[in-house]
Amino acid sequence: MRALNQRLVLDRLRAHGEATRPQIAADTGLSKPTVGQALLDLEQHGLVRTTGRSLAGPGRAAVVYQAAPDAGHVVGVDIGRRAIRIAVADLEGSIVTRLDEPNRCRSASALVRTVSEFVERAVAAAGLRPHEVVSTVVGTPGVPDPATGTVHRAPNLPGWERRGLLHELVSALAVAGSDVVVENDANLCAVGEHALGAALGVDVLVCLTVGTGIGMGLLVDGKLFRGAHGAAGEIADLPYGPLPSGPPPAGAAARRPGPVETAAAGQAVADAARALGLTKARTAKDVFRLARAGDARALAVVEEEAEKLAYVVSAVTAVLDPRLIVLGGGIGGNADLLAAPMRRALAATTPVVPEIVAGQLGEDAVLAGAIATALGTARELVFDRRGLQRAATGA
Repeated sequence: MRALNQRLVLDRLRAHGEATRPQIAADTGLSKPTVGQALLDLEQHGLVRTTGRSLAGPGRAAVVYQAAPDAGHVVGVDIGRRAIRIAVADLEGSIVTRLDEPNRCRSASALVRTVSEFVERAVAAAGLRPHEVVSTVVGTPGVPDPATGTVHRAPNLPGWERRGLLHELVSALAVAGSDVVVENDANLCAVGEHALGAALGVDVLVCLTVGTGIGMGLLVDGKLFRGAHGAAGEIADLPYGPLPSGPPPAGAAARRPGPVETAAAGQAVADAARALGLTKARTAKDVFRLARAGDARALAVVEEEAEKLAYVVSAVTAVLDPRLIVLGGGIGGNADLLAAPMRRALAATTPVVPEIVAGQLGEDAVLAGAIATALGTARELVFDRRGLQRAATGA
């Protein structure tokens, strides 16, 4: 019971900010002596600290308490094809240090070493020792499979689908007992936008990320939906156009970009522009720049891309009925050009057209989701690691 009271008091301070003992008692329903004992225990273990005294109201000023943000720290990692982003945050989610580096790795082993070295550098730059990191969450393309140690469906990272690679990455990052989780980047994008961005307060949403590849994160009742095998949202595999005949490919061929990714990701946009004679458009970014300048051919390519993305969204809308579609990634970030034609295409195929908006976090969405996910774990772990539960139960 003592441990439960401590958790209740700590959760109150984390959820609603600093407060006095009478305020905590009123909010939790605990007696003032019980709150006082819980605060004493939490303060002794470094999870709560005083910030001063409240002068409001008559009588003696009351001591004000807050959850100690530096009682533990978390690390978020975003592994992308072109960049590696790392952030260290305290238990309030405030970023202590940030590191952004280009990804020049040409092999999976080199990428594991590089990510580990970058994390060590970021932790040191934050003035922390390794054991002060409680939880680390890594965002990566593909579907992490802890059972086999494999990341499936990650063709844009050389060698990243090698069996056992996932175990190597976790081992390299699990320094000083830190909890390490590897999560799909589109899933973390959805979590980030829900926690801090365009989907704040939205309980049923889809985050569609379109860039070098294409992915989707799904939140249902405000919680990440991974599916039975962790592959929910692998929209790149959705059939597009005529179904192929013959037996399914095996080996390396099975890991090629999926049908929708081939039709609608960055390379497809650039190829469509060149097919219309836009020789100046070498990348999808060039196509959208020309479209904003009023180039008719570039606008036609954008319209076609919007229709392809509407096809993807219609399939998910028919099953999930999301309230909101958040567009992210290098291509998805162009929602000002894509949203209107997507809505028109959707209106022709589905009776309910969800709201379509641009993500607010941009290239930081995956990192924000990683930090938010790590905090959910760390706030629980730090209580046990500081020995409060054992002390409270007399174990």
